[in-house]
Amino acid sequence: MKIVSSRVRYCSKLFTVTEDHAKDARGFEIKRSIVRHAGSAVMLAADERKQILLVRQYRLAVDGNLWELPAGRLDPGENPLQAAKRELVEETGYRARRWKKLISFYPSPGYVSEKMTIFLATDLTAGEAQPMDDEQIECRWFRTKEIEGMIRANRIRDSKTIIGYFVWRRWFM
Repeated sequence: MKIVSSRVRYCSKLFTVTEDHAKDARGFEIKRSIVRHAGSAVMLAADERKQILLVRQYRLAVDGNLWELPAGRLDPGENPLQAAKRELVEETGYRARRWKKLISFYPSPGYVSEKMTIFLATDLTAGEAQPMDDEQIECRWFRTKEIEGMIRANRIRDSKTIIGYFVWRRWFM
């Protein structure tokens, strides 16, 4: 496939929307509106007792509060690990001495370019959170059984949190 045209239709500080047209050598064509996003870093902060730190915040897109792994957008020039370290402090106040990449994935590749990278953050030191002006964040530690129960009961509905938890539980715990 080769992009034959791309036209910006909307631009904000968080993302850009383009109308793209791609064609292959045989003439097969695809036309899509694409949400262009810089990417996100996600942090699975685990303590020595294998508890996980989740944040609860209001999400306007779903008109509700969600329990999630802390996460945030990559700023210009940042790589995913740099963003993870910054976002963990901003949202929770914690700093981690040890970091390990768990997985990268595309949450909705049909129309969004965002790539999310999940990191395991351990050997934690508490500090003061520094949320952005438009964030009201509650932090709480959860045992693994609590998280699994919340997933089963549909009380955790965020894909990055579900993916991160089960990847960590299966291959890194």
